[in-house]
Amino acid sequence: MSSPIVKRKKASAITPCQKIEGHTRLVCGAIHLPGGERIMTCSPDGSLRVWNLKSGKQIGDDWRDGETRVWTIALSPDGKKVVSGSDDDRVRLWDIDTGEVIGRWIGHTSGVRSVCWSRDGQRVLSGSDDGTARQWDVENGETILTPIKAAGHYLRAVVYSPDMTLFATAGSERPMNYMNTEDNKSAIRIWNAKTGELVATLEGHTDWVRCLVWTQDGKTLISGSDDNSIRTWNTSTWKQIALLEGHTSFVESIAISPNGRILASASWDDTALLWNLDNNQPISSPLQHPDDVTSVSFSADGKLLATGCDDQNAYTWDVSAIVKEAGLDELLLDERDKSVLAVRDTSIIRFHYLFRHA
Repeated sequence: MSSPIVKRKKASAITPCQKIEGHTRLVCGAIHLPGGERIMTCSPDGSLRVWNLKSGKQIGDDWRDGETRVWTIALSPDGKKVVSGSDDDRVRLWDIDTGEVIGRWIGHTSGVRSVCWSRDGQRVLSGSDDGTARQWDVENGETILTPIKAAGHYLRAVVYSPDMTLFATAGSERPMNYMNTEDNKSAIRIWNAKTGELVATLEGHTDWVRCLVWTQDGKTLISGSDDNSIRTWNTSTWKQIALLEGHTSFVESIAISPNGRILASASWDDTALLWNLDNNQPISSPLQHPDDVTSVSFSADGKLLATGCDDQNAYTWDVSAIVKEAGLDELLLDERDKSVLAVRDTSIIRFHYLFRHA
């Protein structure tokens, strides 16, 4: 079931907190590191780089392992390791403290475009342009189960469910056809993580699906596509819940804030958008960039957003200020905070009632 078309709000332009310069090709991944003072980026220039958030300056040397293009990175749940996917078909495991490669996992036969950690940090899921998804045992670097042929051609998005019993995959059934997008239709597939069996197929997008994210409660899966839309899916029925339309080009990346209240999306229309997941409406005017936006990532407290851009730079944005400017301060609270406020407000109302009727 589709929701009404979402229209973008008009507001003044929003400027980034920091512009981070140094890569020599596009920045296709950006993640926040433990402590809240650093971010890491990756690029097809072959490097991972660590940056000081306050100064925007690079910390230490580039992290490199050969000259292969790096497409994707993900931080382990304990914050001690990073996994990356590269154009040389390999998945690499890096040590955060030393910046050294501590594992090279070989099995894919084409570039690795998406990686995801299991919540317990014991497994990594990877998706490749060879059309397969693989699960890796982090301890020994071995493949778990037989590789799954999850797409006819390119596999661009993989994600574990929060309880690790399922994983979702998406990409394209055929090579990219810019002349006839009818050939680019793509389904999202849900798999049993233990057996590798297909659980469900989600159809609705009319073009490549490039990104997936699961809500922390496991009840909703969210997808972004080359059909310019974002869709939400009920994971009990596997039916579409809502259609979010606001971008005017491919949706490349999506991320959910740690409290589960805000969705960020990156698009080839040179913007990132923040969405209110309570009503699936945009929170503010678009976050304008000089070129295609390739990645989005929230800080641990949800108050800062990092974006990667095709202009070879990364940017940071004050989510807290943007949300407050929109008059939606409550979106910065988690569910426990909301409950505490509700109890407080109820107590205040009861106090005033008793005082007036004493």
